[in-house]
Amino acid sequence: MSLQFNNTTTDAGIIQVIEQTCGFQIAGISGNPTLLKQWTGKVNRANDDGFSLAFESGGKWQPDDSNHTDYPFIKTNMVLGQRDYTFTTDEQGNLIFDIYKVMVKNPSGVYDEIYPVDQQSDKDMSGFYSGLNQTGMPSRYDKTANGIFLDAIPSYNSTDGLKVFINREATRFTTSDTTKMSGLDGRVHEYIPLKASYAYARDKHLANFPDIARDIVMWESKIKKLYRDRGKDEPMIITPITVNSM
Repeated sequence: MSLQFNNTTTDAGIIQVIEQTCGFQIAGISGNPTLLKQWTGKVNRANDDGFSLAFESGGKWQPDDSNHTDYPFIKTNMVLGQRDYTFTTDEQGNLIFDIYKVMVKNPSGVYDEIYPVDQQSDKDMSGFYSGLNQTGMPSRYDKTANGIFLDAIPSYNSTDGLKVFINREATRFTTSDTTKMSGLDGRVHEYIPLKASYAYARDKHLANFPDIARDIVMWESKIKKLYRDRGKDEPMIITPITVNSM
């Protein structure tokens, strides 16, 4: 069930579910600016946890917060003679958590995907960190934190020559939000108020804490399954069956 952040009209927002779960009176959080600020932070952390589960699910479909207004990639100029590039935020200022694909614009202006290698394990690493005389169009990259190191010294300048696909932080809820929803799939929104309530329910020894803890585990499993099983738009491959005639 999709949940808005703070819906005082229907009492069915994330904040309202927390009020019910943690034993607050109606508007006990939404009507208290100090508590609303505190719980908004808890909701944001819970939302982050949900996205972490989605990122770690290992599915073919790459998760991204649906509240973002641009696609999860950034472009930067490729500079003649420069092999290393660092990326900390996207063009909207959102923190980058991971790089999962890199494309290079070839001299004809067409993007070609280049492939990652592990500098620690790949035996064929000649030209990466030694042999710095290799020049041309890169075909591989080594990833280190939020940076990449190209396997060849670029032999040409290219505007927006690097196209880097990323996992990035979720958008944040603020205390003034009402109808905004999490960018997670709406089918797992119920995880967020439960996760946000966890520490409070534990520390206050609430009677329903065991139920909250159990339900969080259930929703974590659902998030992983949802994002693991959701595939990219891929063509259906039909394999003909050969029937032997009698």
